[in-house]
This record gives sequence, C-alpha cells and structure tokens, in this order.
Amino acid sequence: MTPINSGDMARQALLGRQSSLLKTTLTRLTQEMTTGEKSDLAQATAGDFRALSAIDHSLSALGAYKTANAEATLFAETVQRALETTQTLATDAAPTLLQAGTNANPTQIQAGAQDARQRLFSAVAALNVRAGDRYALSGAATDQKPLAGGQDLLNGLTAAITGQVSAAGVISAVDAWFAAPAGGNGFTDQIYGGSATPSAPFRLGDGDGVSLTTTATDPAIRDTLKGLALAALVAEGALPGDRTGQSLMMRTAGEQLMTAGSQMSDLRGAVGSVEAHIGLAGTRASAEETALQIARTKIASADPYETATALEDTKTRLETLYQITARLSGLSLADYLR
Repeated sequence: MTPINSGDMARQALLGRQSSLLKTTLTRLTQEMTTGEKSDLAQATAGDFRALSAIDHSLSALGAYKTANAEATLFAETVQRALETTQTLATDAAPTLLQAGTNANPTQIQAGAQDARQRLFSAVAALNVRAGDRYALSGAATDQKPLAGGQDLLNGLTAAITGQVSAAGVISAVDAWFAAPAGGNGFTDQIYGGSATPSAPFRLGDGDGVSLTTTATDPAIRDTLKGLALAALVAEGALPGDRTGQSLMMRTAGEQLMTAGSQMSDLRGAVGSVEAHIGLAGTRASAEETALQIARTKIASADPYETATALEDTKTRLETLYQITARLSGLSLADYLR
C-alpha cells in the first residue's frame, strides 16, 4: 500500500475546500441565472436595504391599488351597461307609445302596453345586475338585490291607483308612488331593496379614490321605470273600456320616456367620467410600477451576460479541478461525485 504523507493530506484538504467553494459558487450563479436576481442582496446594497425596502413597499401598495382599480373598472362598467340597456329599452319604446296614444287605436294601445310591460321586466332585470358577487345598484347593501320583480312593481302601482277613474288621477297616483320618500309606502319602500347609503369608495392610489354612488333610486332610473310602468298598467287592466283615458296614459308614458332618456344620458355621462378617472389612475399606477421595477432592477438584478460568463467559468474551473484531483488520487468520476 502506498503511504499517504502529510503533504498529500494537505493537498487533498485544499482541493476539497476549492471543490466545495466552486460548487457553492456554481449553485449561486445557477440560481441567479434562473431568477435573474442577485442572491446576495446585502452585498448588492452594501448593507443598506432602505432603498430596496422602500421600493418593495411601494410595489406592494401598487399591487393593492391595481386590484382595487380592476374592481372599480368592473363595477363602473357593470353600472354603465345596466344604464345603457335600460335607456335603450325605454327610448325604443317611446315612439310606439306616443303613436298609440295619438291614434287611440285599441289594437295599438294594447300592443304598446304589452310591449312596455315586457320592457319594464327587462329593465328591472338589467338593473339587478351584479359586479362579481355584488349588486351594482344597491348602494352599501351590495348583498341585497336593488329591485323587486317587475310584477311586484306593477302590483304595487295597481294598489296605488285603486279608486282612480280618470287618466289624470292614475297619472297623479303613479307620480306620487314613485316620488314617495322612505316611509311613504311607495317605490322606495316597496320595491327598492338596497341601502340609502352609497357604496364604499375604491382606493386607486395614495390620496386618490373614486365613488360610484348611483343606486336604483336615482331620479333618472325611477322616471324611466315610471314611464314604462304607466303604459304597462294599461296591459294590467287600468281604466277598462276608457279608450280616451288609456290613450292619454300611453301618450304621457311616451313623453315621460323621452324626458327620462335625456336624464339617463346625463347619468351615464357622470358614470363615464368616473370610468375615465379610473382609467387615468390605472395608467398612472402602471407607469409608476414600471419606474419602480426599473429602479429595483438596477439594485437587485443580476446581469445575465456577466452571470452566464461567470457560470461558464466556474463550470470550467470545477471540471479542471476534478481532472487534477482524479490524476492525483486515481479516483473515478463516480468515486469523486460520491
């Protein structure tokens, strides 16, 4: 057996330390190549983490703001679509109701009334829309449906006009029912299921927020529903046999919808302004996030070219070290790796 002297042992220890160091370096460079970030941030920041911590904190806050922005965008778009659908249903019905009210043709009156009834139901369904898991037009009570069904609305109105024998009386009773405040046993009490308190604002940035306060009790929405409901009452049997009175109700309903159409345009414009504000806030947040990412990259990111070069150099040195070790000790590759 060939004896191992102290020089051999020292050389083997040195080679072992060099092998361990190269393997550690190889692992570090492989990680940096994979993640794109320096593994030793203390060295990258010279031990001062304040700038990096501030950037990371700002990026975390921006992440929360982006989530809020996405939620606000969905909420505003949902409200806008509901208003657009309701407005279209109403404005498309107005000419038919005006014509039926002017011509006083019984067939046209009944057809127009039935059409208005169906449009009323569709409008109520459109206004009961959800944004995610929240009702969009219920104010703070986002877990509550804003409106009862279309038939519930007509049933409430039918009770409200009981005893009225003229078109003027019916129209006046319908106006009063829709305009009744909370506690007045009208639309707000019988049909609206949401809250009088607006929904909570969305925080879009530091010191920047936006509120979508529109509910199903908005005057523009109520006036639109009132126009459709007034005509639909004819289909429900209001003023039976009084063609003149029914004609007046139809004509008044058409005029009501024409006016409400303008109100709905103003309301949609207000919601559109909120949508624009949300979009600008999102753009600012994206620009700020990009700037922060660039700043963070300058501090913490590993240069891909330098890392690849160092990785290749380390692999070469490790292979060379193995060859030297194998020659000195007569080890096989399997023995070395073991």
